[in-house]
Amino acid sequence: MKKILCIGEVLWDMLPSGPKPGGAPMNVALHLKNIGLDVKIASRVGNDEQGHKLLEFLDKSGLSTDLIQIDEELPTSEVLVNIDNKDQASYTICEPVAWDAIEFSSELEKAANEADVLVYGTLASRGLVTRNTVYQCIDRVKFKIIDVNLRPPYDIQDVVEPLIAKAEFVKLNDDEMQCLGQWNNLTDQNEELLMSWMQSQFGINLICMTKGQEGSVLFNNGAFLKHKGYKVKTVDSVGAGDAFLAGFLSSYLQDEDAIKALDFASATGAYVATKEGANPEYHLDEIKSLLV
Repeated sequence: MKKILCIGEVLWDMLPSGPKPGGAPMNVALHLKNIGLDVKIASRVGNDEQGHKLLEFLDKSGLSTDLIQIDEELPTSEVLVNIDNKDQASYTICEPVAWDAIEFSSELEKAANEADVLVYGTLASRGLVTRNTVYQCIDRVKFKIIDVNLRPPYDIQDVVEPLIAKAEFVKLNDDEMQCLGQWNNLTDQNEELLMSWMQSQFGINLICMTKGQEGSVLFNNGAFLKHKGYKVKTVDSVGAGDAFLAGFLSSYLQDEDAIKALDFASATGAYVATKEGANPEYHLDEIKSLLV
């Protein structure tokens, strides 16, 4: 089984109903673990009550905290989440917080050297310390997956695009795809043209774009695969994209064909959208029940 390392933010999503553990890399790692893969998460929390509670949550989930660093000065991250009348989430992200200062420790270096797959995002690299650490990990792992999370005001082209260029696989949503196009003076382009441009621009042959309730599109070595998604009653969209990515990877890394991987990803993301927060408890049979 391939060893997967996820690196980036861990935090508390401050939902209208109360705090829930979150952060895209942690969400992906938790879903991968639930599905049965060998995964570790690297991040940093503050030496405070919220940090200790996050560590307790991870311990109970069975996900190792060996690569979660403790910061004596910066606080554990909290993100204010607003859910609109269409059940879509927007975020207010404070800084600086502990995950802005993830260090390239000897333990992290060892984990990166042993990993077959690296999952990283764009948000955690908003600051130079963590960004340099992410690049150190990138240089040590063969297969890299970037989860594009453009969260204003941290959607900076000069930070985001070099991180994309290091990946073998890109996951993003349709709004983020349009933003990349606008950065490069490509406006009013359809999704297939933008994905083809991304392949040409960054040399990436595996690109997955989610479209909310409209499904998803996968660019796979020049071919386009589309999935209409699963229609479910949405509670909130928090973490649904992370679940989608984990679902795709769990199939793709175990040599399932791309169509099956896209189908399982769609079911995983849809199921999580029916629950509150990014990391609801579930059994694989609940996801498989959605599959056609």
